[in-house]
Amino acid sequence: MVVVFVLVAVAVLALLAGVHRYVWRRLVGDTTAEGGLARRAGTVAVWVLPLLSVGAFAGGRAGFPFWLQQVLAWPGYLWLAVLLYLTLALLVGEAARPLLRRVLARRASRAAAAAPAVPGAEPAATAGPAVAEAEPAGAEAEPAAVPRTATLAAASATKTLPGTPASAPVEAATDTDAPAASPAPEPEAEPAPEPAPHAPADPSRRLFVARAVGGAAALAGLGTVGYGTYGVLRGPRVKRITVPLARLPRSAHGFRIAVVSDIHLGPILGRAHTRRIVDTINATSPDLVAVVGDLVDGTVADLGTAAEPLAGLEARHGSYFVTGNHEYFSGAAEWVDHVRELGLRPLENARVEIAGFDLAGVNDVAGESEGQGPDFAAALGDRDRGRASVLLAHQPVVIDDAVAHGVDLQLSGHTHGGQLWPGNLLAELANPTVAGLERYGDTQLYVSRGAGAWGPPVRVGAPSDITVVELASKRT
Repeated sequence: MVVVFVLVAVAVLALLAGVHRYVWRRLVGDTTAEGGLARRAGTVAVWVLPLLSVGAFAGGRAGFPFWLQQVLAWPGYLWLAVLLYLTLALLVGEAARPLLRRVLARRASRAAAAAPAVPGAEPAATAGPAVAEAEPAGAEAEPAAVPRTATLAAASATKTLPGTPASAPVEAATDTDAPAASPAPEPEAEPAPEPAPHAPADPSRRLFVARAVGGAAALAGLGTVGYGTYGVLRGPRVKRITVPLARLPRSAHGFRIAVVSDIHLGPILGRAHTRRIVDTINATSPDLVAVVGDLVDGTVADLGTAAEPLAGLEARHGSYFVTGNHEYFSGAAEWVDHVRELGLRPLENARVEIAGFDLAGVNDVAGESEGQGPDFAAALGDRDRGRASVLLAHQPVVIDDAVAHGVDLQLSGHTHGGQLWPGNLLAELANPTVAGLERYGDTQLYVSRGAGAWGPPVRVGAPSDITVVELASKRT
């Protein structure tokens, strides 16, 4: 078991190292100058941020002071969400890179073809006279295509004759009887060299593409995380569903249960978050409140005051609580005692009779390591099967036990609906239902997405909720 854990840890660390290397290359290495301030800052960030993430995760279990956990939590957890969506955006950008480079290369080719070979030059047919007239006085220029015979004649004509001053030019005699020398053929113009078919891309163009794709990825990643963080911090929204139960009497028709799960009080979500949740629940005027696990990520000593607003929950038939797996990371026994002091009734493998149905609750499966796991026989074994039953169980995976014990409706959480897309795909592999209402035989299972967030205080594609479940009777 230890070997498997070590191998998994090594694989995860290697994956994180590879992802950070890739992000550094695309966002820093390809877009900044070597040795520049921007590159140095980006390199430092890629080293420091993952260390903060490790500190944020390990702080609680390592016994860090709570103030230090709070300092590490915000940057450490948020960086993991940013890293996820930066990586996804950059991978999408890989497909856009060659397309963008091709478009820019075509534009550059068209611009080069439209421009003259030498800036300011005129076509060859008219360039000769214009250039000759433009030559400054005294400039020496050798004609490009003068016949060799004409050159020899000019040279002989300029020799000084006897008795003539050396400086005086002598005009060449014209011999009308001599045959005219045929002009030599002009040399053919050499064709312009064709561009290399696979010329290397312009470095400035590569830099532009790298910065454009990197900037777009950064905007997409940061924007996604910002919106997802706002969704968590504003608090959950109310969702309402109606669940018909065959054995529910008419007297209990319309009974409303406010289901809240996965509040996850911790270094980031504190007392203000609890207050928002309590106010939202009370505004629905429920008949009963069910807190189905993962209330906290920390000890009573650190988070007891953050949970205190739960004492203000208002429901005609009271508020009930069952443990989640995170309670067993945080001292489940102490939390059970604390929520009891706040007015909630813990259901530790126990059952109570409500008007018209039985309400049962089981401990989370994580409690098995402490000898406090779920006991369905204790909670449901001796009940009247003719009565409708509602079970509070944190994890949806116990649905088979609920079916075996004739439960009509199981209320669960745990999955967060995936919390961070595409996390819902992974959640589907480990849970029978990720979110919403589904039927398993004669038992219905409802899974809430939860009211908080674990790790990064971010939700993407899985908005937080408090669900008001209205029970409906099928009896006439």
